[in-house]
Amino acid sequence: MPDYIEPIEKLIRQFTKLPGVGSKTAQRYALTVLAMSDGEAQAFADAVTHAKRSVKVCSVCGNYTDCDPCHICATRDNSVICVVQEAKDVLAVERLGEYKGVYHVLGGVLNPLKGVGRDDIRLAQLFKRLAGDVKEVILATDTSAEGEATATYIARYVKQCGIKATRLAQGISVGSELQYADEVTLSRAFSNRKEM
Repeated sequence: MPDYIEPIEKLIRQFTKLPGVGSKTAQRYALTVLAMSDGEAQAFADAVTHAKRSVKVCSVCGNYTDCDPCHICATRDNSVICVVQEAKDVLAVERLGEYKGVYHVLGGVLNPLKGVGRDDIRLAQLFKRLAGDVKEVILATDTSAEGEATATYIARYVKQCGIKATRLAQGISVGSELQYADEVTLSRAFSNRKEM
């Protein structure tokens, strides 16, 4: 990477903090920002600052929102809960336009090797929600070993409560992330989910 003056180097370092952004992409982003007009650069900075100040986490489901509870929790069928790992996975399911229930964002998966246990993700909040009129819990965690283990753990608890637990059908390849599944594959997996 060529040596840039300190302000550009600092901007490049900030862009490299984004997932999937290497040094060359970060350089391109930094130079693009520098080529913006003052108004465009200010609008870009304002959008980042505004999002950080106004976006919060829904106290019910854990999804990103600008109101609490979020519009999905406030307006949708609460008898079906789709459990996902991260807020970005909600967007993947919402792209389908088919699902009419609510969500629960875990904020990760169980991973004892990395020290992530039951208290480190939003399991207690999920289990508390099951005291309502919940009829089905759809487990839509990634198909990684940790995602599968988390889904199995939740399914056991859900079934003990007398609630139906289903898992998205295979169609999403093992080891892939939900957010990268195309709409057709995700739709098929959703339609063919199975009881656990």
